[in-house]
Amino acid sequence: MAKFLIVFIASALCFTTIVNFVAGDADDLDRFNVKGSVYCDTCRVQFITRLSKFLEGAKVKLECKGRENQTVTLTKEAVTDKAGNYEMVVTGDHEEEVCEIVLVESPDAECNEVNKEEFLRNAAKISLTANDGIVSNEIRTVNPLGFMRKTPLAECPQAFKELDIVPDVIF
Repeated sequence: MAKFLIVFIASALCFTTIVNFVAGDADDLDRFNVKGSVYCDTCRVQFITRLSKFLEGAKVKLECKGRENQTVTLTKEAVTDKAGNYEMVVTGDHEEEVCEIVLVESPDAECNEVNKEEFLRNAAKISLTANDGIVSNEIRTVNPLGFMRKTPLAECPQAFKELDIVPDVIF
């Protein structure tokens, strides 16, 4: 009888642990930690170089819109820290929406231009659903977004030479 009681209590304990684990996991499926960074494109090439600098105090906005009618369903803003990184917590499953992070405001007067013709490059689409095959249901890392200087730095040609590239930029 004592053996049966021990097995019964151990089984009940295992069962409640599994139920709590599953319930806790289910809650996490609709909570996302969105992380990214904002930099100053000092050479106007739309990618990070050794001369790029990450911006403290830059503002970004997350916006989700319905796929069918483009109605805005979620808007959230964040500001970058000293390292140029931002982070925001988003709850809810947004599988049926198109979500993206866009640049809003630069703290640097010399680096505040967004290439209007290539605006889509300055927005990063992001998946905010657990039903997308991404292994980590909690963290979503966004590609770096960059504001551009009005004129490239004088050191840019040397940086490109080091990379052995010829950019489509006039100095």
